[in-house]
Amino acid sequence: MAADLSAKLRITEIFHSIQGESTRVGLPSIFVRLTGCPLRCDWCDTDYAFSGGETMTVGTVLEKVAALGCPTVCVTGGEPLAQKGCLELLKALCDAGYSVSLETSGALDITPVDDRVSRVMDLKAPGSGEEASNRWDNLARLTPRDELKLVLSSREDYDWAVRQLREHRLAERCPILFSPVQGQLAPEQLAQWILEDRLPVRFQLQLHKILWQDSKGR
Repeated sequence: MAADLSAKLRITEIFHSIQGESTRVGLPSIFVRLTGCPLRCDWCDTDYAFSGGETMTVGTVLEKVAALGCPTVCVTGGEPLAQKGCLELLKALCDAGYSVSLETSGALDITPVDDRVSRVMDLKAPGSGEEASNRWDNLARLTPRDELKLVLSSREDYDWAVRQLREHRLAERCPILFSPVQGQLAPEQLAQWILEDRLPVRFQLQLHKILWQDSKGR
């Protein structure tokens, strides 16, 4: 069944930039940032997307994406899945031939997401203030095409992440990404812990912040 191009979404911004995170890091990409998020992570750097935005149909979003002329699209937020129209947008982007990734908090069910989408899902460590929002049954739904991101602000967060990695055998499901919270956990410290424990994870920094010194990636 074709996607509903008349479905409406609240959009904060659509822009062309360099992907700063995930295994797609460094790729020119189009970002579609949806408005709104039910979580309030202590280290959130996109709180400007909590409200406001502009109402658009899925069809209008597709037109704006096409005008930017790039085959790789990242749907992000906020929390994109908090809007029902997000599922229609993801399907429509895949139908149009784009390589699509979805950045999601892990607090909402990822089951309905189109199988062609790479789901980059967070697992919220205690330092986020949103550990209770983790939807643990999502872990069993992850596949090798997906990715799991853990943003860490302290040694306590790191130890917690290692426990989840081992108890849930996460590295057998999909690529695992460990990231330090900028200004709270030194990148070189996190890298050293990963090496000492010989973890099967990918260390990552937010490339867009290195390039542009902000969270918006442009």
